[in-house]
Amino acid sequence: MPTTLKDVALRAGVSIKTVSNVIHGNIHVKEEKRQRVLQALKELNYQPNLPARYLRKGRVGILSLVIPELRNPYFAEIAEAVIDAAAEQSYRVMLDFTSGTYEHERQAIEKLHSNLIDGIILNSLMLKAEDLHIQGNEKLPIVLLGEHSLDMEYDHVTFDNVAAAYAATTHLLQLGRRQIAVIGFSRQMQRETTLLRFRGYAQALADAGLSLQESLLVYTPTAYDRESGAQAVHTLLERQQPFDALFCFNDLMAFGAMRALYERGLHVPEDIAVVGFDDLEEARFSVPSLTTVAPDKRQIGTTAVTRLLQCINGPETHVPGTVTVPFRLTMRESTGFTPQ
Repeated sequence: MPTTLKDVALRAGVSIKTVSNVIHGNIHVKEEKRQRVLQALKELNYQPNLPARYLRKGRVGILSLVIPELRNPYFAEIAEAVIDAAAEQSYRVMLDFTSGTYEHERQAIEKLHSNLIDGIILNSLMLKAEDLHIQGNEKLPIVLLGEHSLDMEYDHVTFDNVAAAYAATTHLLQLGRRQIAVIGFSRQMQRETTLLRFRGYAQALADAGLSLQESLLVYTPTAYDRESGAQAVHTLLERQQPFDALFCFNDLMAFGAMRALYERGLHVPEDIAVVGFDDLEEARFSVPSLTTVAPDKRQIGTTAVTRLLQCINGPETHVPGTVTVPFRLTMRESTGFTPQ
């Protein structure tokens, strides 16, 4: 016979109500009891009747995660955190990616309706506020990720890009670097990511008494990839512009930049110190290992799921808001530090 809530309650020494609260993610359960219930669920291999549960609540048990791309490991790590957090609450995740274009983002939203999913976690780069008011999904709970907030009454999970870029630039300045080039600068400044990280960079220079130098800003295409980073280094060297440090707006561009520096006979960090952004797993294993800004990607994913389920489970009482998760600067060999 299948394991019941009563079986789990007896094994854990708690009430059936407590078991139900743990299964449904109720936060008002003492941690000691929660751990006993979780252990009993594992020992008894409890399998909830998900179709019946969702049918009773008028739900389908599926969340949608819409991200700009799959090739960038940053989004893959965010997706993994979302999927893990959703699974803990017995939800599955439907994944879609948009290449960061307006057309694809709008198509992704248009095809999502409440008969298919219970809510959306959306990392948009291009959508406008009115794009989310599509007939059929007006009432779908939505949590936004990233820098693009849309200025709407939705939960938004992000981190302080300005402060993070400021910390990265200040780190290079404290090493005595004064000619700090930027890779990832956009002439149009259309993406919030570019604007916010550039703002932090510029503020750090200003606070150090240094002025911006146009010749140290390398304009890159919209793709924040390794090839863009490599090409940016070649562009800098062709300008014959002296520089002693690189601040790359993501790790992928930093990896490409370090490869290009190697090919041109320059050493990291002796000749050029390099800082990236995202703290991808590859940053630990590159040669040299990469100093980088490390947003708490696990917390981003977990918080997004938590906020979305709060909205799903209590739309009348849930108050949307912005959650800013922490970051840290992880110092490694590319700026002269031995990894811990």
